[in-house]
Amino acid sequence: MSKTLAPPSNPELMAMIENSLHSHRENSIVNGKIIEIRNQMVIVDIGAKSEGVVPVSEFEDEEFAVGDSVEVLLERLENDEGMVVLSKEKAAHKQNWDKIVAVYEDGGLVKGKVKSVVKGGLMVNVGVEAFLPGSQIDIIPPKDLNEYVGNIYEFKIVKVNDIRKNIVLSRREVIEAERAEQRAEFLSQVGIGNQVEGIVKNITDFGAFIDLQGMDGLLHITDMSWGRINHPSEMLMIGQKIDVVILDVDKDKERVSLGLKQLQDNPWEAIEAKYPINSEVAGKITKLVPYGAFVELEKGVEGLIHVSELSWTKRITRPSDVLSLDQEIKAQVLAINTDEQKISLGVRQLEPNPWDDVEQRYPIGKVIKGEIRNLTAYGAFVELEDGIDGMIHVSDLSWTRKINHPSETLKKGEEVEAVVIDIDKTNQRISLGCKQLENDPWANIDDVFKVGDLVKGTVAKIASFGAFIQLEDDIDGLVHISQLSEEHVAKVKDILKVGDEVEARVIKVDRNERRIGLSIKAAEYSEEQLRKETAAFEALRPSSDLVGLEQAFNLAEEWSPSEASSDGDSEEE
Repeated sequence: MSKTLAPPSNPELMAMIENSLHSHRENSIVNGKIIEIRNQMVIVDIGAKSEGVVPVSEFEDEEFAVGDSVEVLLERLENDEGMVVLSKEKAAHKQNWDKIVAVYEDGGLVKGKVKSVVKGGLMVNVGVEAFLPGSQIDIIPPKDLNEYVGNIYEFKIVKVNDIRKNIVLSRREVIEAERAEQRAEFLSQVGIGNQVEGIVKNITDFGAFIDLQGMDGLLHITDMSWGRINHPSEMLMIGQKIDVVILDVDKDKERVSLGLKQLQDNPWEAIEAKYPINSEVAGKITKLVPYGAFVELEKGVEGLIHVSELSWTKRITRPSDVLSLDQEIKAQVLAINTDEQKISLGVRQLEPNPWDDVEQRYPIGKVIKGEIRNLTAYGAFVELEDGIDGMIHVSDLSWTRKINHPSETLKKGEEVEAVVIDIDKTNQRISLGCKQLENDPWANIDDVFKVGDLVKGTVAKIASFGAFIQLEDDIDGLVHISQLSEEHVAKVKDILKVGDEVEARVIKVDRNERRIGLSIKAAEYSEEQLRKETAAFEALRPSSDLVGLEQAFNLAEEWSPSEASSDGDSEEE
């Protein structure tokens, strides 16, 4: 029967063995001593049954010698060659990782050196490798990440993955926290009216944001200059240092309004004394707009010449047609609004107004000659002198003829003779007339045409309701369609055409309305028949199925050349 060996009975020996086993557990950090240095490895004694090996590369960037103490990570108690496997780098990494985790849990900051640029951000050495996303590098997104490589910064640890050994950093949160402290300090000390120095951080269409020791202030475009500027970039550039004055402070919303022009004297304070009303001034055109031109009188002071103040006589639709940028110009001060900082200027006031004495040059009743400059639906414009036109209304072309458009008797560019019949200086209008050159034939119409007279004439126009007959003295009479024939007439052009010579009876003369009614079918009537026909006409009303003479004339008022061709073949249906 065999015997079982009893364990050693020496307690001290048992404790030494236990301590040795405990201190030499794998994946633990132990103290060792360098006992030998070879080409590729360093031999370290950790008090185990054999020495350990550490690669020489793990001692890079530091001095070491035989006999030095070193902390290493015990990776394996024994490899295939019976050697203990150690790592100085992993020991340092484990120690640093533990420190990083502790800092993360405490919410503290850690210093690190930027090693390289990687996709999406930077790699940073904080004792262990950590990732700094591009969005967390700075408050303002950086343009070139390479400018950060090699620099040392403080970071906040925002994420730690113990399993994957990943660390995510943020420098932006550190900066924001610093700026929050700076803002609080700035707001506690600053007051309205204080002058401070800042750096232009950003420029927009409406102003610029100025960095004031961590506090962003808004410098609005209207507070940059006493004069007019189109865009803040005309005065400022990003990164520029400027002095500004505090206009308003909202501590609750952490907003500061700034001013730049307030550091200079306000040129508008004594503007009325400097530029009296009606005084002549000189300046340079800085901007042309559809409604006028802006003129710089001095730095910070501009006036506006409205397009209507450029000429007494010429109709200028765009200031750019007669003015140009940077042009030196003289003008007269018309009005000043100090509250709105506006000055109204005029150019035409420097010359006499030709309308002031227009009645002397063109008295009513004077016969003038001029070239037809333009034709419109309602009349013809005649040039009397440069910039002054007179107008012949279509109703003043003839006493007798109904003219629907001035082109029926006038042509653009031809010379015409007319009489001045009215002057409206307020609206700058001169009315002319051609018919006033002759006596009005309607004045004694009763002596020329009487009801029952047999007259001859030529068909001048044809409409759906009848035909206009040109009689003597260029007077027109109307033959209504009902007066063409004893038979029913469906269309006027079936009976007449323009140019036909006709004979008709006068059946109506209206001197007040300047209308003469004719009847072709009554040309052969006896006096009794004519009397009955005239009585029948007097009884007709516009509501009648058969359009009466009065209604026919009313229709004639709406007649236009497009409703009947010159050869009489066209008829309004």
